[in-house]
Amino acid sequence: MSGPGDMVQLHGDVGIPQLGLGVYRSPAGTSTRRAVAAALDAGYRHIDTAAIYHNEADVGQAVRESGLDRNEVFITTKLWNDFHGYEAALQACKESKARLGVDQIDLYLIHWPVPNLRLDTWRAMEHLLEQGEVRSIGVSNYMVRHLDELAAHASHQPAVNQIELSPYNYRSRREVVEYCSERTIVIEAYSPLTKGQRLSDRELGTIGSPYGKTPAQVLIRWAIQKGFVVLPKSTNTYRISQNADVFDFALSSEDLARLEDLDENLATGWDPTGAP
Repeated sequence: MSGPGDMVQLHGDVGIPQLGLGVYRSPAGTSTRRAVAAALDAGYRHIDTAAIYHNEADVGQAVRESGLDRNEVFITTKLWNDFHGYEAALQACKESKARLGVDQIDLYLIHWPVPNLRLDTWRAMEHLLEQGEVRSIGVSNYMVRHLDELAAHASHQPAVNQIELSPYNYRSRREVVEYCSERTIVIEAYSPLTKGQRLSDRELGTIGSPYGKTPAQVLIRWAIQKGFVVLPKSTNTYRISQNADVFDFALSSEDLARLEDLDENLATGWDPTGAP
């Protein structure tokens, strides 16, 4: 399996491409299929979807129609909140696999730390891993207290924690980033482009100009140099390709520091920091 950039190793010697296409809020149907097709044409080999996005079937169709072997494309999907609990999680995974049209999911994540049921749900995730239904398991939107709870009960630690991450909230999230780093839990950065909310920031343009790079490319490159798996989302064919053009330059240490000075504890969507 190959693609733009490096592979990051997960538990169990599973490699995940560092750059992936996110399809959050990509409309089901032609729009998502075209976005995935454009990404695969541009060299992406990692697609990140979820049951709640209602576009798993379109992701699966686009991968099949690409002509690439299944083992060349890394597919992530996620268990939604309504399907927590042991049996419900097993059934939800089965249904996601059917919608995707795959025999095995590369990475299956708990989408959100739902109170009371998440430990039973994790037992189901471990079962799916042990039975080979999925290659890797992980979590999303977990903070340190959620990970500590999991660590005290789990037989298998999560391979991944997917959280919203950009220079605009990095220092605010440093505690969970460092916790994961110390335990070889790979951080995946979703909404690395701040859902467009900070792309007109003058500082991003100033930093990117000497490199000949856009604000979006600067943000993606920052995440890559921090060692995160990064998941920019777009349905625009040109921007999908442009977002992958980030492996021919490196931000200086001074520019990395300037970017991290932009922290404002930004949360553009769900904010898990207060989740019980």
